[in-house]
Amino acid sequence: MTDYPVIDSADAFEAAVERLAGGTGPVAVDVERASGFRYSQRAYLIQLYRRDGGVVLVDPIAVPDVSAIQRQLGEEEWVFHAASQDLPSLRELGLDPRRIFDTELAARLLGWERVGLGAVVEAALGISLAKAHSAADWSTRPLPREWVEYAALDVLHLIDVRDRLADELEAAGKTEFARQEFQATLDRQPKAPRADPWRRLSGLHKVRGRRGLAVARELWRSREELAQQQDVSPGRLVPDRALLAAVLAMPRTKQALAGLKEFTGRASRTQLDRWWDAIVAGRETEDLPAERVPSDSLPPHRAWAERHPDADARLKQARPEVEAKAAELDMPTENLLTPETLRRVAWEPPIPITAESIAVALREQGAREWQIEATAEVIATAFVRAAQTPGEDAAAAS
Repeated sequence: MTDYPVIDSADAFEAAVERLAGGTGPVAVDVERASGFRYSQRAYLIQLYRRDGGVVLVDPIAVPDVSAIQRQLGEEEWVFHAASQDLPSLRELGLDPRRIFDTELAARLLGWERVGLGAVVEAALGISLAKAHSAADWSTRPLPREWVEYAALDVLHLIDVRDRLADELEAAGKTEFARQEFQATLDRQPKAPRADPWRRLSGLHKVRGRRGLAVARELWRSREELAQQQDVSPGRLVPDRALLAAVLAMPRTKQALAGLKEFTGRASRTQLDRWWDAIVAGRETEDLPAERVPSDSLPPHRAWAERHPDADARLKQARPEVEAKAAELDMPTENLLTPETLRRVAWEPPIPITAESIAVALREQGAREWQIEATAEVIATAFVRAAQTPGEDAAAAS
């Protein structure tokens, strides 16, 4: 087992970054979080590797100012596997690369069947990586030695994988596809906070009436407040199913809540007063939530034939054409064009329907130029065909 020290002092950190700055080529980057254990999505370990600079593992809890990474390496290409997962945590620390290469995205564009890090490293280099600690609590201190080695290996081979994938992208004529996808990953803005985040409570559809929803809201808010205070994942305090059980049971007393066997979780009894106060607040509030809220979500596709048969016909004509184009390009359909993008354009297409107007509609939905070039014409042709014989074509495509 190789010994990889974790840097936990400012002086050692500055020296390590200087060493990386003296290296050559791209910088491999990875982040370990404590998802499922902690409330936040902060980074608990940053892994970096550069040829002639070696592996550097940084504890950002012990060394909170990691700005030297940005200052010394910010203009270099950073290599990730699934960059969208790591960028938010890095940006919280002021680390924001200008250029990236995403080995997971590249593997998808190349049509590789398995795109997890271990599978990609094995396919590209013939090296097997153990993934035993991928779901570990990385807020643990000190970090076990075997965890540290696992973390180092996540970046140690990433540059070699990047080079292999870059060669294959070039050979397949997909280098520009990848460049646009990598830039889109960098440019993607975080989703706006939901107006009613408590409506994410699993099983909420089982709750009937505005009063029940008010109780669910207050319990969810109280749990969020406690989880944030303690920096603990909410579900580890009281799982969703337990909150839902309390809402559905609607206990009349604190003792009845305490006796509810379905009300489980490590904080279900130690914080009993908190949960009871939330139930009382939900029962007594005059601020009752609406049973239904406006949404820009499309209806489920199974309902389209009845509610919007023209859209149903367009989608049924276009979907196999897009799938065929993806097969021709040897990549998953969702990487050529997301199902949601196609559904939205089919639901409300531009008028008149032409390749040019479809291109505009796709661009408004966030499709990249290479995707538009590959799909606009086939979608427009399919939509026109659906309009000519909608009933016959929809039945045939079902």
